[in-house]
Amino acid sequence: MKRSSFIEGTVIATIAIFVTKILGMLYVIPFYAMIGIQGSALYAYAYNIYVIFLDISSAGLPVAISKIIKEYNTLGMMDAKARAYQVGKKIISFISVAAFILLFVFAGDIAKLILGELQGGNTISDATFVIRCVSFAILVIPFLSVSKGYLQGHNIINVSSISQVIEQVVRIGVILGGSFLALNVFHLSLTTSVGIAVFGAFMGGIAAILYIAHNMHKNKKELGLDGNVKKDEISNKEIIKKIMQYAIPFIIIDVSVSLYNFVDMVFISRTMTALGFDAMTTEFITSSVATWSGKISMIVNAIAMGLSVSLIPNIVEAFTLKKWNLVESRLNKALQIILVTCIPMVIGISLLAKPIWSIFYGTDAIELGGLVLAVYIFAAIFFNLYMITSSTLQSLNKFKAVYLTTLLGYATNALLDVPLMLLSYALGFQPFIGAILASILGYSVSVVSTLIILRKEHHLKYQETFKMLVQIIVPTVLMVLVVVGIQLVLPLELTSKVSCIFYVAVVSIVGAFVYLFIAYKSGILEKVFGREYLNRIVKKLTFGKIKLS
Repeated sequence: MKRSSFIEGTVIATIAIFVTKILGMLYVIPFYAMIGIQGSALYAYAYNIYVIFLDISSAGLPVAISKIIKEYNTLGMMDAKARAYQVGKKIISFISVAAFILLFVFAGDIAKLILGELQGGNTISDATFVIRCVSFAILVIPFLSVSKGYLQGHNIINVSSISQVIEQVVRIGVILGGSFLALNVFHLSLTTSVGIAVFGAFMGGIAAILYIAHNMHKNKKELGLDGNVKKDEISNKEIIKKIMQYAIPFIIIDVSVSLYNFVDMVFISRTMTALGFDAMTTEFITSSVATWSGKISMIVNAIAMGLSVSLIPNIVEAFTLKKWNLVESRLNKALQIILVTCIPMVIGISLLAKPIWSIFYGTDAIELGGLVLAVYIFAAIFFNLYMITSSTLQSLNKFKAVYLTTLLGYATNALLDVPLMLLSYALGFQPFIGAILASILGYSVSVVSTLIILRKEHHLKYQETFKMLVQIIVPTVLMVLVVVGIQLVLPLELTSKVSCIFYVAVVSIVGAFVYLFIAYKSGILEKVFGREYLNRIVKKLTFGKIKLS
């Protein structure tokens, strides 16, 4: 199995996540067309609560196992490393079964919490059924997390990354194939069709588990799983304590992120109902904010996910060796990559929100849908910064700081959701804008408080990152001017997907070229990625015909 360096691991993980997220974006085009606004809302109810329970059962384990394996490898404790993997699998068996039972049994109560007094749309029994259908995935997906963490701890990123793609392909196959057959061949109800679609998560998990198990069995000697290692003095009790110590902060982080969406979903639904919006509009906006805009922003969020997979074990290694200058360097590098890549992507998507929405979800309520996406996409920048800073805290064993910064951010979001929605409505804007702003403020509070803690306790500095933020203003502004200029002269027919695809492609390519060209000429890209790596990328893209001067 090939081991990856920090940058290479980041790229491999990011590419795999990009592929996974692109597939996750593209499947919604035919799926949304099949199930419509009401079906998409029903899917969102099941999906968002499933993610919360999935986070509870497995979110912290891949990173926790990765961190422990990297630590034991660095210290030469091969026996403890192997036993940590076995202990992790036992822990996840208990937690996943418990989470499944809770979600299946209390599906009806959860459905009531989501829908409240909403009348004229999906019923509580509909939501209960699809929540129970998706609950089976929790019996499977968590097991992936332990194996992925073990591989990532060895800097083996490719196998776990490929497994993500396999899982997504199989899941999407079940979603599209199952819902199509249910609706158009067997003429089953919309609720049943959505239930089959969400069951795809279970099937995808099975496929990914088989792939990882096969690869780990082939390389068990290299991975230290053949039993031929010297015993050490680390007890299983110590390993369990360490796993829980590392995993709980990650679980809190991921659950809080999922709760952002869930709280927004509940508050938007109830607040808009109280303000007199009809059921169709309420369910459309609720699902658009909580799920469907997020599907599009996944391509932006993939950057932070890819970074965190490679960043955490590398920061753990630097922390274990007490190389604080390396910790500072890697954190700043991760923040710079987020800023340099995410800011232009987010602004570009916001400017192209209507045609992008038309491509994915059609022209039904396109004005409202385009507005949701145009505003919601900005939360991706702050989410990505939050993921990187919180991952750094966890890598440094700053667990109390993790709890504090996460709870501060989540409390900010929860407390401001309804007041900002009412303020937004009172000012003549759509109420959901207030909910999105509350999420942005919540992430911002967590990020700023984390950076302050790291500066005070470990004297980490961020001057280079702030300089980079200022430097990207010029290429970003020039990109915006070019994009707006093209939009003024290039015709667009929102009712035609072909026209929208052509429009988005042309504007995106030109805008990206302008941004990258200016960023390269000003030295930004070289500072962030390094000349050698940029040359490798250009060489691959041009089949070796162009080399940067």
